[in-house]
Amino acid sequence: MCFCRVSRTAVCLCTAAPGDPCKCNSEVCRGFQGTMPSNRSVSEAPITQFVNCRILKDHRLQREDLWVREGKILNPEKLFFDEEGFADTQVDCQDRIIAPGFIDVQINGGYGIDFSQATDDVKGGVALVAKKILAHGVTSFCPTLVTSPAHIYHKVLPEISVHDGGIEGAGVVGVHLEGPFISLEKKGAHPEQYLRSFQNGGTRDLLDTYGHLDNVGIVTLAPELPNSREVIRELVQRGITVSLGHSVANLSQAEEAVQEGATFITHLFNAMLPFHHRDPGIVGLLTSDRVPPRRTVYYGMIADGIHTNPAALRIAHRAHPAGLVLVTDAITAMGLPPGRHTLGQQVIEIDGLNAYVAGTKTLSGSIATMDMCVRHFRQASGCTVESALEAASLHPAQLLGLSHQKGTLDYGTDADFVLLDDALNVRSTYIAGEQVWEK
Repeated sequence: MCFCRVSRTAVCLCTAAPGDPCKCNSEVCRGFQGTMPSNRSVSEAPITQFVNCRILKDHRLQREDLWVREGKILNPEKLFFDEEGFADTQVDCQDRIIAPGFIDVQINGGYGIDFSQATDDVKGGVALVAKKILAHGVTSFCPTLVTSPAHIYHKVLPEISVHDGGIEGAGVVGVHLEGPFISLEKKGAHPEQYLRSFQNGGTRDLLDTYGHLDNVGIVTLAPELPNSREVIRELVQRGITVSLGHSVANLSQAEEAVQEGATFITHLFNAMLPFHHRDPGIVGLLTSDRVPPRRTVYYGMIADGIHTNPAALRIAHRAHPAGLVLVTDAITAMGLPPGRHTLGQQVIEIDGLNAYVAGTKTLSGSIATMDMCVRHFRQASGCTVESALEAASLHPAQLLGLSHQKGTLDYGTDADFVLLDDALNVRSTYIAGEQVWEK
């Protein structure tokens, strides 16, 4: 076998048989007789090479191998030239797509678990959902709590910690607190009696309600509430993503919130003022010229075929493709048969693919999985495969400020990825380079 320093590949350029010396008599090749160079000049850890695949990198599918060591994506050029090393193990991907692992930033529960319930085993419930969603390509997620009484937050939040994923389940990248600082008029499925305002100036209200903000990644609030600007500034200073949602804010109020640091819109079109040509409301942020330079406003879309008409999905994507973040907004009933379930303090009834507050036609989350949303978004929007996959991986990672670690297959990032067939069905899921689920 030869190593070419011109083509920068580990393939033989001559006609030598395997194990024989190189016959090309050129300085560009160096032949090895039956032995490979050591992998141990930098690390004792084994190297895995994923071959026969198309990897999503630099916004396009590329036919190249993926190299992994110690849970990170490895630069093969440095491996070849600096270490003169090769793979210990090869995995044949059978011409499948390798995409970064999906990140769900709004998921209320599933498989009988409701994150907004103060059970005796909150950690066990989160762990169960984390394990189950591996089958849908999710490698990281934000457990989401809907509007609840203060004692629920005080009991549940200390039980949920940020941690890496693994064979035991997807990692937690922060809790998403959706409410209770939201609009009465756009409360949706949130119980009216537990809605709150920033009557004590803001920060005091946050701590009185939530208890603490450790491990919180996202807070959804209505920016038209008095004192919300101070709250947004406080949350951003703490490194927490602020999302606008369940709101009757006009465009000016939404723009002011973004100028204070808000960067996300919770389930665009749902639970907000409808688009109007004279005042497009929060929806207008997608094309606003008052968003600060070099800042991206991201927006969640529940692409389950229920919450958003395909035409609206296409309008949003074509107006601002770089900001679209697919979310499931999944509830307790995800993965369960039709019937009655809970969402925080509300009773939810499942009718086909619809989840309603019992006795009403008010939508209350979804029962969709992330891979279903990716496939529906691809079909409904007519976008590229790459765009559909990045909406579930790169964009949520960018939203959370994690794209240096997750959401890409760049060298040095976490080796969290998913193998899919051409129909975007998940075939296997990997976290830190280890297979954690296979169909």
